[in-house]
Amino acid sequence: MADNTFLPAYLTVGDDALKRQAVEARLVKRISALGDLSFNSDTFDGEKASGSAIVDACNTMPFASEVRLVTVRNADKLKKADWQPIVDYLKSPNATTVLALYAVSLSKASGLYKAIAALGKNAIIDCSSPKAKDLPALVAGIAKGYGLTLTRGAIELLIEYVGTDTVALDGELKKISLSHRGDDAVNEAEISLMVAHTAEIKPWEFVNALSANNKRRCIYCLNHMESASPYALLSSCVSRIRELLITQSLMRRHAVASLPDVLGMPAWKVKNHQQWARNFTPAKLRGALVSARDTEQAMKSGAADPDLAFQTWVLEFLS
Repeated sequence: MADNTFLPAYLTVGDDALKRQAVEARLVKRISALGDLSFNSDTFDGEKASGSAIVDACNTMPFASEVRLVTVRNADKLKKADWQPIVDYLKSPNATTVLALYAVSLSKASGLYKAIAALGKNAIIDCSSPKAKDLPALVAGIAKGYGLTLTRGAIELLIEYVGTDTVALDGELKKISLSHRGDDAVNEAEISLMVAHTAEIKPWEFVNALSANNKRRCIYCLNHMESASPYALLSSCVSRIRELLITQSLMRRHAVASLPDVLGMPAWKVKNHQQWARNFTPAKLRGALVSARDTEQAMKSGAADPDLAFQTWVLEFLS
């Protein structure tokens, strides 16, 4: 709080590690201003710690300070038998201790979540990862903190190379800020030069590239999908081809507005289907289904190397 009062406990929960780090840094800074934390703090790992040890630390009185800080990382790894003593403690917590729990995910139905939520509206701190549409703005904001501006293309390329991990994105932007000279915006060429491609392409990105009839992008994706199974990719491609055939049929009948209901998908998932469907003739799509059947048979019978057979099918389809 602004007047340096604190709730007895906070739960910082979400898969955005950068946000969790920022919350922890701010809390530590606020509490350390009230006394020396080297004498007034304890840190536990929820994967190993016992609930009774955490409660004992919470009940310890501060030394030459107004507040003690007890930190529990990986709080979602606490066993029920270990978080139950914490739930009981929070019914009558020590007024001179702040208990800070950090978790990637924790069910709202769990007793621990409910016990902390009951302490006040600010007790639960949401650190969920940003949605894909919000990530470019977040990257631009992080860059601004390092005195950088990035072109839109540079932001998109950085996300493609690094992925959605905000800690990794922050690390790359910090590295770029140390080498970037001048006031010009960081462009795609600079990202390509300085940032290693460490993020694996998602299967849906490959299927979208296939739907867009983009051979270059498909090859690029395949080179950055080491863990993707060719069988799963072929199945996903076949599903998309069927969706495009249905889209073409509805377009011919001027009934494409019913596409989300026909496919059983939300509207946002099919917003590009009409554009993609125009990239292929119905005969081309039907032929791709036939060749996909033959390719799958060759892959499963051992008559062909699965990866090579799938790549050949993709190139023939896009030729």
